Amino acid sequence: MDNNDILIRLRYALNLRDKEMVEIFKLGGTELTEEIVRKLLIKSKETYRYNDEVDDHDEIEDKEENIKCKNSTLESFLDGFIIFKRGKQDSKPGQPERPVLKNSENPNNTLLKKLKIALSLTSEDMIDILKETGVIVTKGELSALLRKEGHKNYKECGDKYARNFLKGLAKKYRG
Repeated sequence: MDNNDILIRLRYALNLRDKEMVEIFKLGGTELTEEIVRKLLIKSKETYRYNDEVDDHDEIEDKEENIKCKNSTLESFLDGFIIFKRGKQDSKPGQPERPVLKNSENPNNTLLKKLKIALSLTSEDMIDILKETGVIVTKGELSALLRKEGHKNYKECGDKYARNFLKGLAKKYRG
């Protein structure tokens, strides 16, 4: 699952409009127009790579070109979403305004962490959301997914968890 797919699924699950997306990106420190946001929300050819049912995706992509969403752009959106939902937090003295972005960290882990913060979810809430989609995860496994990279108990979040978490959010917020 690429970053564009994550944005598309998030937008659907949380029922966000283009104007809200632009505002969220702005809160996260990235200035984008509605047109650019729309291009970020177009599925790439790689997304269809394993789907045999879709034959006309080449024609669709020729009409509008998509823009590949970088890790930093996705993280900017997630940071902005936290501010959008919870408000701006004052930085403590001696603490940098914004942490340095890590390109090496798995975007799926970052997604889970930041959505947990933005939506004020508890671990039990996250387990229930995953359970809605048929994925059973223990509190210990979830804790490993939410740990900082480099921690001895850190576990990389696979696409299965991220995809099903976004699917569960859609069920929770859209009905």
